[in-house]
Amino acid sequence: MSLTFNIRDFGAIGNGRTNDTEDINRAVAACHRAGGGQVLVPPGVFITGTVRLLSNVTLYLDAGATLKGSDDPSLYETARPEAKGPMRANWYRAMILATDAHHVTICGPGTIDGSKVHDPHGEEKMRGPHTIIPADSSHIVIRDITIIDSANYAIFPVCSDEIDIHNVTVQGGWDAFHIRGTADRWCKNITVTNCRFFSGDDCIAGTWVENIVIDNCLLNSSCNAIRWIGPARDMLISRCVIFGPGRHPHRTQDRFNTLIGITLQPSAWSNMPGELDRVQINDITMHNVMCPLMCFVKPQSTIGRIEVNRLTATGVYQAACSFESWADEAIGEVVLRNVDLSFALKPENVGKDFEVTEPRHGSRPLPVWGVYARRVGKVTLQDVRLHLEGGDPRPVVRGDEVGEMVVENLRLPAWVDQAGAVVRG
Repeated sequence: MSLTFNIRDFGAIGNGRTNDTEDINRAVAACHRAGGGQVLVPPGVFITGTVRLLSNVTLYLDAGATLKGSDDPSLYETARPEAKGPMRANWYRAMILATDAHHVTICGPGTIDGSKVHDPHGEEKMRGPHTIIPADSSHIVIRDITIIDSANYAIFPVCSDEIDIHNVTVQGGWDAFHIRGTADRWCKNITVTNCRFFSGDDCIAGTWVENIVIDNCLLNSSCNAIRWIGPARDMLISRCVIFGPGRHPHRTQDRFNTLIGITLQPSAWSNMPGELDRVQINDITMHNVMCPLMCFVKPQSTIGRIEVNRLTATGVYQAACSFESWADEAIGEVVLRNVDLSFALKPENVGKDFEVTEPRHGSRPLPVWGVYARRVGKVTLQDVRLHLEGGDPRPVVRGDEVGEMVVENLRLPAWVDQAGAVVRG
């Protein structure tokens, strides 16, 4: 039977006014020295700066318990004190921090409140600490908790393996779950399951991860639901519901509209060497997104194979699905199978002679309204259904510099000129 360490027994008050940081950390240290166990956060509102979790410790938030971030940015420690420049070190600050820790759990029906800490010296002159950072750690479980009002990302694993995020609710903040390895230190074996993310920025993002499963999640964003910014191998995204508009504002742009449902964009933000390969996207439902699916690659990265099965999107209001290489190598292969897309394009996105320009970070109107491919080895469209409210003189499907395009059972609106439905550039 594991030992339990109640933070009140170490002096924590929990009155919503007193800073309980030192008392909580004393409880964690005692639990660790005893060989592990449970640190109990009982009902109450406990104000805290950084809580440092240690190996073999479970942080359990009881019903009615809230850990609330202090509004003083100086009370937060960084996972990367050696990072060059104060901004880089500050970027890795966290309210709950586990560095070089193993077999750590954060769980319970309670709440972690990031308290929207405003830091005029942070990124964009406003971002404060992330809520949870496991760094250089392994076997991290985060389950059943609710995270609200993060001052930056809600959960931000860095160079860590065996991460299990299950039945977590995130409300507000920036990214709900953002994971990053490095070019020479990939994160491995990550699961995000049965979660509900309502975020101001991307719901899920990351780079340099091998073997990641995102399954049965509800994703609502005022940015992108899933944005992958760098390499990954063996990625499965399945049984997710994505919808807009966002319930919480995008804090830096003060808007609520949802952008792309799923975007895979290695090296779009900076050079990230490596491959994005063996991506499987199954059983996805989307509504009211700017673009359902956008994949593009820039120099330093490559894209191998992407397969999409059973994706349904309604209320798409700006752009076609697209798969584009702007790197030295073409994308290897793209398969869309049993995909149903319904477009309700805004007037400014209909019927114009749009040029194909190199994307920056997001979608843009294209000279086609359904599916577009640029520099892809092979594209397969099998049992794809495309609908559009009103009319549009643009082609439905277009491929530029596509090695092979296989089209089987493509179903289009009755008004489409079937002879010009598919154009090879």
